[in-house]
Amino acid sequence: MRKFLMISAALCLFASMAACGGGGGSANSAASTTSGSSTSAPAGQTNGKPTTGASPTVVANQMSVTVGPNAWSAQNVLYTSVTICVPGTSNCQTINDVLVDTGSFGLRLFDSQVTLPLQKVSAAAGGTLTECTTFGSGTAWGTVAQVDIKLAGEVASTTPIQLIADPAVSGSATSNCIPTGVTDLNSPSVMGANGILGVGLNAADCGASCVATTSPGWYYGCPANATTCLGTTVPLADQVTNPVSMFAHDNNGVVLTLPSVPPTGVSSASGTLTFGIDTQADNALGSAKVYTLNSNYDFSTTFNGNTFPESFLDSGSNGLFFDDSIPACSGSTFYCPASTMSFSAMIQGLNGNNVSLDFDVGNADAMVARGAYAMDDFAAQSGSTNIFDWGLSAFWGRSIYTAIAGTVNSGGQGPFFAL
Repeated sequence: MRKFLMISAALCLFASMAACGGGGGSANSAASTTSGSSTSAPAGQTNGKPTTGASPTVVANQMSVTVGPNAWSAQNVLYTSVTICVPGTSNCQTINDVLVDTGSFGLRLFDSQVTLPLQKVSAAAGGTLTECTTFGSGTAWGTVAQVDIKLAGEVASTTPIQLIADPAVSGSATSNCIPTGVTDLNSPSVMGANGILGVGLNAADCGASCVATTSPGWYYGCPANATTCLGTTVPLADQVTNPVSMFAHDNNGVVLTLPSVPPTGVSSASGTLTFGIDTQADNALGSAKVYTLNSNYDFSTTFNGNTFPESFLDSGSNGLFFDDSIPACSGSTFYCPASTMSFSAMIQGLNGNNVSLDFDVGNADAMVARGAYAMDDFAAQSGSTNIFDWGLSAFWGRSIYTAIAGTVNSGGQGPFFAL
């Protein structure tokens, strides 16, 4: 839900070294969503498992994800390809270099990358439904349209997505969504990706609060070429939706599996994103330990005698983000110790389960200068004494399970992480 993604690492590292990218989830609190009540299970499913009498269907539920050289020189950013179609047709398009994010919910693509004639969703307040999505590194403004989403062998039919920087509403971005001094994530070059595939802990991106009131400030009705738009309520069926929750099967979460990488990083590495938990042989929870979450979808981290109550596992963040006295790179919030430093921190779920995780912090300047893109010791300050963001650096060498709120598997009811 909170991102500190640094895109264009060459620019940032050798210029201001700021966390200057976008990606992942809304900075609006997860508490404004409703765990388990924001969506209903697809037909033939109850809590992510086939109902009695339903025949389990084995489908291709695994797709490749990759970190490596890209058009934006974005380090430690996980990409995949997404196929979208005009609903109910074979008129489809595949979009590459979409960021894989376990910290947000829903597919968001730059309008400039979409060539299909998509039907926009109408707002209850009049005009086209438009969303303001806030990330740790900027804000995205764009319309909502319906598509069929194809991922591996899975299909999410007639699913609302956000079309970021749709020129039909771009004139209203400043007055409704982009405050002065906040980065406008209005192009792939600014974000470092052609879009975001949010496969995180919730189904709808806002939930019941946006059904009942306009106060969350996420959704608007925008007449064409308007400079201002009206806030609007939105039914769940029209909210930007985690596509995994829309699958006929394998709809209760994801498993992200990445290989180990050497301490100095490597130029590229690939892993898998598997849909479902305990729904097929390749996504069994097995011996993974479950860490349940509070109402904000956080667990706690204890590190160097300090407790960080706002902790989360987030593939959409390109490093580890936590405040410490580790030397920072010149003009940057990223860490640049003289030599790699080794640490251990304990994470604990609301259910009391805990584990100590060992991790390293390397010299970000040196790793980027060597041409590394995939790194498990890429880290920076978070800017908050409460936050410990276990970003993509923590995913290397592990399988991490993200269970959607309100669904069940052998580990219990989501939302939870497991590893």
